[in-house]
Amino acid sequence: MRLLIIAIGDRTPDWISEGFAEYSRRFQRPWELTLKEISANKRKRHANITRIVDAEGERLLAAIPRGWFTVALDQKGIQFDTEALTKQLKHHSELGNNIAFLIGGPDGLSANALNRVDAIWSLSTLTLAHAVVRLVAAEQLYRVFSIIKGLPYHRGAR
Repeated sequence: MRLLIIAIGDRTPDWISEGFAEYSRRFQRPWELTLKEISANKRKRHANITRIVDAEGERLLAAIPRGWFTVALDQKGIQFDTEALTKQLKHHSELGNNIAFLIGGPDGLSANALNRVDAIWSLSTLTLAHAVVRLVAAEQLYRVFSIIKGLPYHRGAR
C-alpha cells in the first residue's frame, strides 16, 4: 500500500523534515510513505486569502495520482481512535487502494478541494501548524502500519 502526503509548504523546519524522514524509513514493502510538497502562494499584506487558498487547492488536486483514494486532513473531518484508523487503513489495503492525504497551507484547504476528495479526516480538533500535521500524520500512519504488521511500536491503551 502506497501512502502519499501532499502538503502545501516546502520550507519546513529541519526537525519536521527529519521526523517525517524517520517515520517514512520505518515502513516496509509493500507499504511506502512519501511526501510531495507543493509551494505555498505568497501571502502579501491585503492579499485575497480565498483566491490564494483556491489556487493552492487546485495544485494539491492536480498532484493526486490517478485512481488513488484521497483523504483531506482537516480539523472538521471525522476523527478516529487508533483502532478505528487501523481498521480504515487495513480495509483500504485489502482493497488494493493507495491513499493520498492532502494537507492545506496556513489558511487550510479550499472548499473545492474538500468537495472533491473521497473522505475528510481529522487528526485533532486542536488547531495544528500545517507543517506539524505532516509529522503527526506520518507518526499515526506508522503506528497503524506497526499494528497491522504486529510490530512492537504501539502499546495501546492501559
